[in-house]
Amino acid sequence: MKRVAVIDYGMGNLHSVSKAVEFVGRQAGLTLEVSVTADPDRIRRADRVIFPGVGAIRDCMGEIRRLGIDRLVAEVSRDTPVLAICVGFQALMEYSEENNGVECLGLANGKVRFFGDPLIEEDGERLKVPHMGWNCVKQMLAHPLWEGIPDNSRFYFVHSYYIEAAPSEKVAGITHYGIDFAAALSKGNIFAVQFHPEKSQDVGLRLLRNFLNWEGAEA
Repeated sequence: MKRVAVIDYGMGNLHSVSKAVEFVGRQAGLTLEVSVTADPDRIRRADRVIFPGVGAIRDCMGEIRRLGIDRLVAEVSRDTPVLAICVGFQALMEYSEENNGVECLGLANGKVRFFGDPLIEEDGERLKVPHMGWNCVKQMLAHPLWEGIPDNSRFYFVHSYYIEAAPSEKVAGITHYGIDFAAALSKGNIFAVQFHPEKSQDVGLRLLRNFLNWEGAEA
């Protein structure tokens, strides 16, 4: 049996993520125990950890620190595969411009930037912020989580802030929406995505299935 912990700090799309993981587990013939939890012991015992998030970064970071999730994510990611999603990805960075500036976990190098309003495409088109909907992800490196997913597949995004990763980081995928930004990042046992795999139909479910089979730190 594989134990999957979806970290609950009160700021995530926890039900849809956990149900999507259970679904792909059944598809793959895996026996899973999926827990939505803030219990440090259950998270430490998990074979896979998912770090989701939605909402304002100041509120998210407040709860992450209050519950000790900051230390816990740093700890478990040393030995356990971790998938960070949306604001969970943003929380890994050094700093976010949201809410007049918020210090984040610093587990990856880079900053979270505001798209801007207006956001203007090179051809003069005015783009809506937040970025909400389907967009292509160009794969920038080979990674087990991309297995079986065609390059430039479309994933579902909902965000007003984007990741500007430092050159030292392994950006696993980029998306263009007014500017190029990091849609996925690989850092040891952590794979982080700005999009929502649980809302991205077949390619998103394939990424979740790949995560369940990933043993970590191969890219």
